[in-house]
Amino acid sequence: MSRYTIIDVDTHVTETPELWTSRAPASMRDRVPHVVVGRDGSQRWSMGQGSPLAHVGMTATAGVGSFKHPPKNYEEMHPGAYDAKARLKYMDEMGIWAMVMYPNVGGFGAQQFLKLNDPELMLTCVQIYNDWQTEWASADARRLLPITSIPFWDVDAAVKEVRRCAAMGHKGILFTGEPQYFGKPLLGDPHWSPLWQVAVDLDLPISFHIGSGDMAEGMVKERIKSYGKMATFAELAVDIFLRNGVQLNDLLMSGVLVRYPRIKFVSVESGIGWIPFVLEAMDYQFQGNSVREEHPEFELLPSEYFARNVYACYWFEQTAPRRLIDKIGVDNVMFETDFPHPTSLFGDEVHARIKSGLSDCEESVRHKILWGNAQKLYKVTGPSAADEMTQS
Repeated sequence: MSRYTIIDVDTHVTETPELWTSRAPASMRDRVPHVVVGRDGSQRWSMGQGSPLAHVGMTATAGVGSFKHPPKNYEEMHPGAYDAKARLKYMDEMGIWAMVMYPNVGGFGAQQFLKLNDPELMLTCVQIYNDWQTEWASADARRLLPITSIPFWDVDAAVKEVRRCAAMGHKGILFTGEPQYFGKPLLGDPHWSPLWQVAVDLDLPISFHIGSGDMAEGMVKERIKSYGKMATFAELAVDIFLRNGVQLNDLLMSGVLVRYPRIKFVSVESGIGWIPFVLEAMDYQFQGNSVREEHPEFELLPSEYFARNVYACYWFEQTAPRRLIDKIGVDNVMFETDFPHPTSLFGDEVHARIKSGLSDCEESVRHKILWGNAQKLYKVTGPSAADEMTQS
């Protein structure tokens, strides 16, 4: 029996301080994301000429801190947050064979780069990040799986970047589920057809990671004043889970899944418990409002398009894995840890949550959720006999 039992479909890599400054052309070096050090020795990211953003450790609290008390610098983080060899060591300890990797600084849909207000600079920052992620994954490209960030504000450049990164071994495409929030056309607009087509041509899934759309940033300060910082964070965390439900709703009615029957989408870090309600509600409204009279091309129900084209991932939930898998579809669910974020599962909690959440499932179901579905979607090469023999 393999000592590796998990393919983790959502983790993050904490970007290293020199990521952009060491790679950007000299003319751009003072405008790319960089780390600034405060008087107390804390390190923060700064985007261009703007004011400093969050502590570098805000994305790397696993095992060493919390959202309220994040690591102040890289020395205080779990080394697996930013060092590929340390990440692989941690994966060996946890029995995790592969991890799908997502960004932090540029945003969960690359939307933070829009703040740079310079198309050439924005594209350069995206390309630098993708190159760095490829290099990071080269520590073991079978196990560290990059997802391509795209300059979605320029669809032609996005398609070109997808092709470039696919040639380097990337396993998927990161895209905002709410392009209209950034002044771009809705998902169903023909504007995006080249992106959908390249995803189909290259057989790459498209990820809607939480926090890639409407973050209601203008309300955050008001809520902190009224509710407090930690209560606001708790509310915002659940808000952005549910935003993915809104994005899924839009996707199901957009016609994209009708026009591209082989395309695959992944709702990342949003959980799965809300999915049965959304699918049941969509089917009810679809039939009750006679959508096919207006769109006869919709040959399937919304829930059937979901079953054919969409995946979702969970990590902390206990009710949905035990009670709702058959309503979601065993072939549509994958497992994640979100390492090393504040909401992530870490250490012993990973297997404790799996054991409890999947306790009522047959072994074949467990295997699909923890391994099989992800292996098929991301084309993961499993461990060799030598890998199984290697001691962590």
